[in-house]
Amino acid sequence: MLHNVAESQAAKKPMSWTPDTIIWQELAEDGTKYSLLEGAKDGPGESFTYAFFIPAGFWDAPHRHSADSRIVVISGQLKLGYGDSFDKAQAESFGVGGYLLVPANTVHYDGAEVDTIIIGTAIGPWATTYQG
Repeated sequence: MLHNVAESQAAKKPMSWTPDTIIWQELAEDGTKYSLLEGAKDGPGESFTYAFFIPAGFWDAPHRHSADSRIVVISGQLKLGYGDSFDKAQAESFGVGGYLLVPANTVHYDGAEVDTIIIGTAIGPWATTYQG
């Protein structure tokens, strides 16, 4: 088993991104964009990293994810609040370099007043469930 892990690690190549080099794979009508940077979000026990673009003025309704999410703000300013009730005034602001841990099944909502990009890491399988 150790041999296979070593082989799979050796097969990986260095990768890097900046806000300008992310290739967006999913473009939604609401202006949000998503990119799976590495890994597989549906792979049980497999870590993956994603980028998410939030356009200025967009807010996502209260929702939760099936796994912990570790997030870094790489451009703009993320607004994030917790709970079933959507309340922009209760959302905290996180600028570039801000780091967040959103535990699995924690209901939250997010948005941005300026174009914002976050990079997140989680463990699959990954699912998002909206409240109500």
